[in-house]
Amino acid sequence: MIQALINIFRIADLRTRVLFTLGMLLIYRIGFWIPLPGVDQNALKQLAQSSQTDSDGFGRLLQYASIFSGGTLSQSTIFGLGIMPYITAAIIFQLLQTAVPRLQELKKEGASGQQKIQEWTRYATVAMCVVQGVMWMKFMEGSGLVTPAFATPGAKLMFYAAGLTGLTAGSIFLMWLGEQIDKYGIGNGVSLILTAGIIAQLPGAIMWLVENFEVSQQSSEGGIGVMGIIFLAAAFVFVVAGAIVITVAQRRIPIQQAKHTRGRKVYGGQRHYLPLRINHAGVMPIIFASSLMIFPSTIFGWMRTQASASGPDWWANTTSFLADNFQMGMWPYVVIEILLIYFFSFFWTTVVFSPEDMAKQLRESGSFIPGLRPGPRTAEYLETVVERITYVGGGFLAIIAIIPSLVATEMGVPFFVASFLGGTGLLIVVAVILDLIQRIEANLLMRNYSGLIGGGEGSKPGRIRSRKG
Repeated sequence: MIQALINIFRIADLRTRVLFTLGMLLIYRIGFWIPLPGVDQNALKQLAQSSQTDSDGFGRLLQYASIFSGGTLSQSTIFGLGIMPYITAAIIFQLLQTAVPRLQELKKEGASGQQKIQEWTRYATVAMCVVQGVMWMKFMEGSGLVTPAFATPGAKLMFYAAGLTGLTAGSIFLMWLGEQIDKYGIGNGVSLILTAGIIAQLPGAIMWLVENFEVSQQSSEGGIGVMGIIFLAAAFVFVVAGAIVITVAQRRIPIQQAKHTRGRKVYGGQRHYLPLRINHAGVMPIIFASSLMIFPSTIFGWMRTQASASGPDWWANTTSFLADNFQMGMWPYVVIEILLIYFFSFFWTTVVFSPEDMAKQLRESGSFIPGLRPGPRTAEYLETVVERITYVGGGFLAIIAIIPSLVATEMGVPFFVASFLGGTGLLIVVAVILDLIQRIEANLLMRNYSGLIGGGEGSKPGRIRSRKG
């Protein structure tokens, strides 16, 4: 591994790309120290600290949003919205490509069509920045986080104008950083920025464990003992290993290429395979399910507060029951979240994978699945296989998604600490790091160096290519 890291800096082009990527990520982190004007940073820090243990209400929404913004919400900066508006706009256009004929035509045009879709995605990102920025500014105003200088009616317009301009410019700048990493860096820029923001929260989680660690077997409320630390460390290793396995797992369908006779020579006839990912939907089902599950706990918590203030006893008891049972770790919450993950797993797989299109491409390329006629029979077989592996992939996503909630509830640790034992953030980090390793591995093998996972100096270059699954 050490020799492979040294080889990275021996290749001038690869060294330049890696250093450029690190430089862009450093600029990204520096931006979190540039505050927005008119925000009381001390009051916001106190609110963020209280929201770390708040599982009822807006605190859950703030913690979930911080996964995609990269901050701890202890300060409001120009990068407060993070890369989330661009990701949201990209997801929306990816869904629209399956329903809008105009977008379908652009998708078929190739590079020129994708460039036009990318241009529209940038415009949608600006709109998303304005919408999310207004919500964030409204929340800060309603929570009393505005400094007295901007609290007057005349200065409030200036506060909103400066805040929205800063937040929008910050998100657009992050989008530009991601595109520069794609062009001049190692690639996959937006995902690397998102991963850097998630990993930046790891020191805070470790510091919480250090500050609340107690050697005694009977820890005080809010503390954690030796066995708790050992369990969290073992669970982290186990979940990361499982996430890696299921991320790279494939269902390989054998493909036979048809033979073509030209003169006295026969071409084709090779056997290869069609790889279908077990977790074909990626992290999208968890993102959608977790986003939707925030609202019941928030709404029922608000209803309980209103009912306890004024309302009949039966309504107060009902809202209290709903609010208590729709928190993280409670069985109604867990069951509904699992059902939503399965639903979005099948839905997203249907959106991004079309058995009919795949069967058509195989027939046009002169390939077929042995024992199946090209066309509708092949499409039917692919649909059956995808449904089965999606069921397995959805089950894995459900397990990964509920682990942080159960750990946070049973062990009494904050959600931002338990989130490193599963959930959206962990899957994103695992997937992006694996992609980064594969990109560096390809550059090393192309220049006859041993790869990152191919052994040391004495190993055979390109050994990873001959692996069979």
